[in-house]
Amino acid sequence: MSAPLTGVVGLIALLVLIALRVPVAIAMGTVGIVGGVYLNGWFSLGFVLGSQPFVTSSSYALSVIPLFVMMGAFASRAGLSAALYRSLHSLIGHWRGGLASATIGACALFGAVCGSSLATAATMSRVAVPEMTAIGYDRRLTSGALAAGGTLGILIPPSIIMVIFALLTEQSIGRMFLAGMIPGILAALLYIGAVTLIATLRPDLAPAAERTETESTGSALRDMAPILGLFALVMGGIYLGVFSPTEAAAVGAFGAIVLAALRGALTRTVWREALIETASTTGMLFMILIGTSVLQFFIETSTLPRIIVDWIGALGLGPTGVIILILLIYVILGCFLDSLSMMLITLPLVFPIILDLGIDPIWFGVLVVSVVEIGLITPPLGMNLYVIASSVDGLKFETVAAGVVPFLAADAVRIALLVAFPALSLFLPELLM
Repeated sequence: MSAPLTGVVGLIALLVLIALRVPVAIAMGTVGIVGGVYLNGWFSLGFVLGSQPFVTSSSYALSVIPLFVMMGAFASRAGLSAALYRSLHSLIGHWRGGLASATIGACALFGAVCGSSLATAATMSRVAVPEMTAIGYDRRLTSGALAAGGTLGILIPPSIIMVIFALLTEQSIGRMFLAGMIPGILAALLYIGAVTLIATLRPDLAPAAERTETESTGSALRDMAPILGLFALVMGGIYLGVFSPTEAAAVGAFGAIVLAALRGALTRTVWREALIETASTTGMLFMILIGTSVLQFFIETSTLPRIIVDWIGALGLGPTGVIILILLIYVILGCFLDSLSMMLITLPLVFPIILDLGIDPIWFGVLVVSVVEIGLITPPLGMNLYVIASSVDGLKFETVAAGVVPFLAADAVRIALLVAFPALSLFLPELLM
């Protein structure tokens, strides 16, 4: 076989292995090794295997990953999610559709320090579902709001996915975080807009909660203060030049531990569970990065990226047309692949195209993270759908899938706005960095 055809066969084999439930890191490493041997022989592959795992995992910049994971692990066990939900419940829960909007708002704020969509969805479901069920919310709206709100954890900085994109493409983590701020807020507002529209058209699906006399704006804001303060400390420290993103991650992790201690949640069990989660998640991410580096060597030597670049150039689509085509491919892949795998598999192919066309890598990164986020709630493999379905007794997957349809429509509007107006992503990075 020719080198490009070998690359195509390798990618097909990779998708087959993933479909067979082979761990993503193992699947990418296996395809990279077999394809590398076929194209370059054992000597070249031996050099890659002897150097790439160390080069990939020893970078100082990667230390930001376990620190942000640790921050999210302790934050999720400090009772912050419940405090956020109670606060927003007090502020807007008495509106029609207010509990669903409060859930989305709490997911956005909690995701800002958690950084994990799955963790955000799972944590908030335990807090919000009993409240929404008690006053008669439709189960589709309840589960849809939770699944969609959970995806905000991947977009609102600090985000692990953004960190990995920045490291793989050699972009500034700080600029990526800034670029995600406005799109993340826009996503939350569009989700809340979808809830408001549903509640207006079908009031029976989203009853208003009663507001108690003891609730006040002041107490609600006090409950929100710890998590807002932690977010401001991490992000403000970066952009005021007080510390680097890696140092900010360390400060954030320490801050989450302090908050857990102040709330009386820092037990021996919490320490053990948070550290185990940090170690296992970090190990998984590093293994995937190592597998990606081996796969990337094979893909690059197959010359497949160069052929794809030439083919797309021959189509004469222009930069915007190419972006739309790539995003459509991501949407289709999101139905079958998890977000991290999808991004890591495709970046070696699509990023050279972006550079060749002169498209801003930061803008492209925000678009990729946004579309990858949509994949979390796209059937049949949307991971957030399974998380919500498994977190609520008696809730069927089909109910959750039906519930996210209005939020997928909101996502389509957001992606269209981000493509049409790149300044939504680039305004803050250009202003502050």
